[in-house]
Amino acid sequence: MNATTQRGPLRRFVNRLEVDRAVFYAICLRIWQLLAGAVSVVFIGLFFTPELQGYYYTFASLMALQTFFELGLNIVVINVSSHEWAHLRLDEQGRIEGDGAALSRLISLGRLLLRWYAVAATLFVIVVGIGGAVFLAQKHTADISWHGPWMALVILSGGLLWTLPFNAVLEGCGQIIVVNKFRFAQAVLANLAVWTTMLCGGGLWAAAAATGARLLVDLVLLLVRYRHFFSPFFRQPDGPLLHWRDELWPMQWRLAVMGVFSYFATFLFTPLMFHYHGPTVAGQMGMTWQLVIMLQLGALAWVQSRAPLFGRLLAHEDYAELDRVFFRVTWISQVILVLGAVCAWFGFWLLNYLNLGIASRLLDPLAAGLFLLAIVIYHFPQCQSFYIRAHKRELLLGISTTSHCLIGAGVWWFGKTYGPVGAAGAYLAVVSLVVFPWQTTIWHRCRREHRLGHTRQQ
Repeated sequence: MNATTQRGPLRRFVNRLEVDRAVFYAICLRIWQLLAGAVSVVFIGLFFTPELQGYYYTFASLMALQTFFELGLNIVVINVSSHEWAHLRLDEQGRIEGDGAALSRLISLGRLLLRWYAVAATLFVIVVGIGGAVFLAQKHTADISWHGPWMALVILSGGLLWTLPFNAVLEGCGQIIVVNKFRFAQAVLANLAVWTTMLCGGGLWAAAAATGARLLVDLVLLLVRYRHFFSPFFRQPDGPLLHWRDELWPMQWRLAVMGVFSYFATFLFTPLMFHYHGPTVAGQMGMTWQLVIMLQLGALAWVQSRAPLFGRLLAHEDYAELDRVFFRVTWISQVILVLGAVCAWFGFWLLNYLNLGIASRLLDPLAAGLFLLAIVIYHFPQCQSFYIRAHKRELLLGISTTSHCLIGAGVWWFGKTYGPVGAAGAYLAVVSLVVFPWQTTIWHRCRREHRLGHTRQQ
């Protein structure tokens, strides 16, 4: 039996799981993040005190405030650029060729992003740097030196914010395989930087070291690997322009509002525990929430990596293929998430049952189980959002702002009173009773109306 025949069943199995090269690298990234997260848990347990762990994860939650400055433009970029890329391609030297009008519009988009994110990154460094320092000072611990690492982290994160939209352009332009490959290398280098810093006794400088490593990889991707791709972006386009007010803003302002409110539904947990229950509980919440989010993002890779494909299929009005791909990858990712959540909860339970020391750095099985159940229920609405936004429409403003406000209020009220279990219970209640039924209804309406309009045009 030759090698080709031997590989046949494996290849068929992989194809049934809808694992192309883009998904493969995305899965490798998530698997690495899960494994590296487990290693980091051990390193943090060995080299960090419980209080230092709380500061470390509170740093990460405060960095997520960049959504207040990015204002939803990143998601719009993927969808808009994917529609333009339907008429473009790369030549053998990595330069863009194809329809002149589409290229001119893509260049005008890139030049807009260059200016927008330069301002956003500068404001982020100033506002979050000062505001975060004031917040952290309220729980100041004499033996923890956090000021230097905090300012270094903010400045490096500002650099990462500036590179963010150009990664999105590459994704929308069908380069997601290379982007995911670099993201995998980025994650590996960042974790190595964290572990090395911890081993050397760097403490909170580990957060800045990881961000610096990620920024370095991003610069190599944009300035070296895709230097020919981006070279036209430094010249004024000589054709039609993409108009921000008419083509980006109608979707962006909705995403901006949603992004601002999403902070309260995703990143509020750790700072809230830091404020009301101290650095130790914040550290438990931050470590647990990071592991839960990594599991969620790993399963979402199947759908997220297809977002540019969704946009191209809609540009060609291939609705049958769009539905086929969407339903298949959504089903696969949902099954994988359920299996992963069950295994993760058993891990939490086993650590507590064996009374291992690392269990004290994580939330108890009840709180962890509530969070895991919530992300399983939340997964299908998250997949739906990629489908809806591929239509270059934002129909989720009402549900997102309402549900995020409810989550934020619930997490604050019950988390303040009952700690992590109260926060997890509030999160689960809103996801299951509000987000899932409401967003599913919107998704059904979007599919029906778009196809009905297309039929009438014919």
